[in-house]
Amino acid sequence: MAFEVQSAQVGIYCGLVVLIPRIANRSDLPTCRFLLRSTCHLTHFPLFGLGEIVIAQVSTMMTQVLPIRALTHNIRYATSSPFQGERPWSERKQLLLNELHYETRHCQETFVCLQEVLHNQLGDILTGLNEETKPEAPGWEYIGVGRDDGHESGEYSPIFYRAAVWELVHWETVWLSRTPETPSKSWDAASIRIVTIGVFTHRQTQNTILVMNTHLDDQGSRSRLEAARIILEKISDYRGRTYDQNGVTRAISGTFLAGDFNSEENQEAYQELTVSLLDAYKEVPSSKRYGNHITWTGFGYENEAASRIDYVLVDPTINLNRRLTVHGYSVLGNKFDDGVYCSDHRAVVVDLLLR
Repeated sequence: MAFEVQSAQVGIYCGLVVLIPRIANRSDLPTCRFLLRSTCHLTHFPLFGLGEIVIAQVSTMMTQVLPIRALTHNIRYATSSPFQGERPWSERKQLLLNELHYETRHCQETFVCLQEVLHNQLGDILTGLNEETKPEAPGWEYIGVGRDDGHESGEYSPIFYRAAVWELVHWETVWLSRTPETPSKSWDAASIRIVTIGVFTHRQTQNTILVMNTHLDDQGSRSRLEAARIILEKISDYRGRTYDQNGVTRAISGTFLAGDFNSEENQEAYQELTVSLLDAYKEVPSSKRYGNHITWTGFGYENEAASRIDYVLVDPTINLNRRLTVHGYSVLGNKFDDGVYCSDHRAVVVDLLLR
């Protein structure tokens, strides 16, 4: 078998070596394909003019197991009218920062998903997380907006990440209403509700993942159900997208949703979401989970029963031959010997593996 190759170029596509031959005659393409497949274990052959891109799976970067930690915590907004047993934000913030520092110190790939964050709290947290870094090169950045106006008013549901580890590809805030592109509420929602969505590429391995953070309504069951449906539609939409970064096309290979759903297992939002998403709690045997079961405790004086309403859900879909799996699950304490509640919620920490 003989054919004329005018030229060949080698590049990188999603962490894989890419060979781009220029074939003189289109009739020689099948022969070229056969020979290259026999020697390079090729997987993809889209045509471009007289040439074709041939992706040879000889790079191991993208197939490395990538550990990711997801931490979600409703931190309780900084109110001027605290509940009985609740301390002001000025007394609680360092406790929360200590938690975040400790839980993220040894996993650079951690995403921190918080709820009920007012703008002043956002500044305190970002400053606190970056206290050991230089101002011109902060270690942590965030995505998110205030839900009331799409800027700084109202509660944020921010996602914090290390910019040196993750490259932000795309992000948006979606309002969980009939008009998802503008600040609004619908159905029986008592408050405006949002989901913060981020697409991130891991700089070292070039894997791209979808991270979502939400806080569903505490009053309206219909609004929680409709919000869950909006979120699932968004996941499906993003799963089918590709993203061009510096001439390289990428697709999402893993997805997780974190947040305060205000919904227990037998209620509408949880049941709707877990039709297609996996609850990290249930992916870990009970003998292997760490910490508590309950995630909402109140401040010790509420009449309402404590409950599990904070979650990390994982999309089990295999994409690009990869998927996220759950490796560990924990619910942290929110009150220690000093008697101070850092929040009325406990943090949920989940260790994931992209493989």
